[in-house]
Amino acid sequence: MRWLVLLLLLAGPVFAVQPDEVLDDPVLEERARDISGGLRCLVCRNESIDESNAPLARDLRLLVRERLVAGDSDAETVAFITERFGEYVLLKPQTGGSNWILWGAGPAMLLVALLLAALYMRGRSTGAEAAPLTAEEEARLRKVLAAGDSGKTPPT
Repeated sequence: MRWLVLLLLLAGPVFAVQPDEVLDDPVLEERARDISGGLRCLVCRNESIDESNAPLARDLRLLVRERLVAGDSDAETVAFITERFGEYVLLKPQTGGSNWILWGAGPAMLLVALLLAALYMRGRSTGAEAAPLTAEEEARLRKVLAAGDSGKTPPT
């Protein structure tokens, strides 16, 4: 009984693709599954359209299969859907073009933070030396120290 429950839980994402969506050609169906596994459901977030039961995910799965049956390559199908819905639809965003700014922003900010921390720590360790005491301050200090040794209260 436990094995059956475990198998049903593991097979959950398979139930998203409806039988009427499956293509007759197993090669095209495999290509469709590969493509839809890399496309994000716009409703569910961080779930592929292959795993999602949302109506929009179903529409996207049908669109992928439509494009493949029409003769588009995998890249052309993904480009068509990306052009229509934006790069957000890709589970693994592209690393070219203006995305370099996004990919590089995190490491760049880390380097800037480390540099600022190093400069701050360096500035703290090389603090200005205290100015020497004047003759009047030295005399008062001697009185305070002498009074501390004898237990008397020093005069102000």
